[in-house]
Amino acid sequence: MRVLNLAATVLTAVDNGDAEAPSRNFFQWLFGSDGFHAPSIADLNPEPLLFGGTIFEFNRITFVRVVAAVVMIGIFWLATRRARVVPGRGQGAIEWIVDFVRVQIVELIMGEERAKKYLAFLTTLFIAVAFFNATGVIPFLNIAGTSLIGLPIIMALWVYVLYLSEGVRQQGFGHFLKSNLFPPGVPWPIYFLLTPIEALQVFVLRPGTLALRLAANMIAGHLLLVLTFAATQYFLFEATGVLKGVSVISLASGFAFTLFEIFVALLQAYVFTILSAVYINLSLEDEH
Repeated sequence: MRVLNLAATVLTAVDNGDAEAPSRNFFQWLFGSDGFHAPSIADLNPEPLLFGGTIFEFNRITFVRVVAAVVMIGIFWLATRRARVVPGRGQGAIEWIVDFVRVQIVELIMGEERAKKYLAFLTTLFIAVAFFNATGVIPFLNIAGTSLIGLPIIMALWVYVLYLSEGVRQQGFGHFLKSNLFPPGVPWPIYFLLTPIEALQVFVLRPGTLALRLAANMIAGHLLLVLTFAATQYFLFEATGVLKGVSVISLASGFAFTLFEIFVALLQAYVFTILSAVYINLSLEDEH
């Protein structure tokens, strides 16, 4: 009888010219509601909480960033305020992070001598990116501070300014441009094609891809988590019959993707830091 009622409704809707009604009524019959509404990119543009429409606008993502920054500073302050020769657990964890960045990133890319100058900067960068990324899987925060492009751009500009200033300081302005825009060993007519490409890479692509890579990965992770947990809520509370059982699969997928997102948050912090080290190191090397 329910199928017959649905068929009659669909035929009536078609006669009345309502093209969307058949699919809508199909979902109403199958799921017991008007269908699942997936999350969208609009989730990353929340309503302002304070100072809306001004440069000081404070919204949910800004709040998440403030929480992440305060927690990060608090953890490191508590762990290091009474530093000892024989470290406790908190101090030991901090020292392990610093050693990881030093050995696996900075010294690996720059060598031991050059690494000393940039270790503090790159360690701070790694920890900051990791903390802002991790808020995407923290209950009641549930969105990465880096999932809106503004913060990744600020971090990329931080690297970019150091990258250019250290290159100019090390080589001089003219020699820095020459070594980066006119690679040696190339026939001079090729420079008409090669130099614009090198300029685009040095001044646009390197900082741009740093920011875009980080933001894109965190946006994708956020949408994936929201999709799986929203689907779980939908199947459990709104769907009917055997479709309620699908909530078990979507819930398990949500937990699996949460673990994966933790891995991605740390991986992106590593990638962002190692590329920053590579770019800074390139700016210091004289190819002539």
